[in-house]
Amino acid sequence: MKHPAPPSRTATLLLLAFLLLLVVASFASLPLQWGALLSADALRGATEFLAGFAPPETAPPFLRKTLHAMLETLAMSALGTGIAAIAGVLLALPASGRTGGAARAATRLLLNATRSVPELVWASILLVAAGLGPFAGTLALAVHTSGVLGRLFADALENTPPLPEASLRTNGVSRAAAFFYATLPQILPQLMSYTLYRWENNIRAAAVLGVVGAGGLGQMLKFHLSLFQMQQAATVIIAMLALVALVDALSFGLRRGLAR
Repeated sequence: MKHPAPPSRTATLLLLAFLLLLVVASFASLPLQWGALLSADALRGATEFLAGFAPPETAPPFLRKTLHAMLETLAMSALGTGIAAIAGVLLALPASGRTGGAARAATRLLLNATRSVPELVWASILLVAAGLGPFAGTLALAVHTSGVLGRLFADALENTPPLPEASLRTNGVSRAAAFFYATLPQILPQLMSYTLYRWENNIRAAAVLGVVGAGGLGQMLKFHLSLFQMQQAATVIIAMLALVALVDALSFGLRRGLAR
């Protein structure tokens, strides 16, 4: 079997030179005020601001309210990711070219559109239709993540060796049965890994979506910061960090289990 030729050394050096030039041009074109950032006044102001967060609010009623918001954020991310995983599989089939070239182009365009719009923008749009609360946030996560997972799933399908499915089709097995018995088992660990990774990202996104009124910890954080209640805001921030760490650890463990 003929192996593809490795990339030439010249092309690699040209790419690295282009990236270096891009970094240098970025520093030259942006008005970066390092002196103002590291000045004594800036450091003193930042220290005074951060000191206002201590000590975090630990009153039991507030902790119960924060726990409820944590569970709401977790539910938003889990449900949004679950909906997106199902939609991603359904969109990946035509996007991988299994139903024709025209369907592939149209579906790829749809996936590009849904994932190009940030979750905050989707939440702002859906808040008009669904109203304030976690429902709009869940839908925003589902729409954006459907575009991301759909593209990843489609690429995984395109890169799957076609021989096992083709062999079953040659022996008279239906298209659907051949897909479920030959192709899906090959890519299922990869699909699960992509889904778990996006769930980690959606935890962070769900916490931010509350800033526009989509519920959860983000909505609590916006409320207390707008009233300059820094100690309550510190408790919410700690809850965000704890939730992200918990989901990261859980997702890492599940992905390690899938890789075995």
